[in-house]
Amino acid sequence: MAAVAAFVGTAALAITLTRAPAQNDVSLSSAVSGRVCATSGLEAWLGLGAASTGGAGGAAGSDRVGNGGRPRAYPARATYYTLEFTNISDRACSLYGYPEVSAYRDSPAAGGPVGSAAVRDTSVRPRPVMLEPGATAHAVLRVTASAEPSSCAEVTAEELRITLPRQPRPAFVPAQIPVCSGKGHVSLRVQAFQARPGVPGYTLTP
Repeated sequence: MAAVAAFVGTAALAITLTRAPAQNDVSLSSAVSGRVCATSGLEAWLGLGAASTGGAGGAAGSDRVGNGGRPRAYPARATYYTLEFTNISDRACSLYGYPEVSAYRDSPAAGGPVGSAAVRDTSVRPRPVMLEPGATAHAVLRVTASAEPSSCAEVTAEELRITLPRQPRPAFVPAQIPVCSGKGHVSLRVQAFQARPGVPGYTLTP
């Protein structure tokens, strides 16, 4: 009877361990290190842009940014930046999910937001990213120009407002990015956090 009970207990434990990752998938950022990266402990900055050259006048696929797997071409008239996040604190922390990104024409007090906030680009699967002190992670930001300029008043955003998951305090990053000023037009798409610094046009992830 003792042997049977031990076997049943082992089988139950195996089932529990097998199902655990699916149950905890939504809270991986806190489960990895117990400490989610705070805005005050990160320095956010913008990597240089890389324009796609697919379509007329360009060789499709000459510029690519990582999407997990084999490189692929992106649509024409899009520019890709990397939002970089460096851990400037003295403790390791974790990131998981997507940053919230909005464009601002000038300072938040004077200019206010421009156009619609970035939507999520789900081509990269969210994974927990551990950041040791001094380490950098990134998220790819895609900026798409309007196919019909007459339907969208394009302005230059001078700042990006970035909010980390589960953090109320945003960070503001200097930028010079053309975006559509009309509400409802999506100019910005952002991918999930990825490990290591990003290099626009060359960043690939395993």
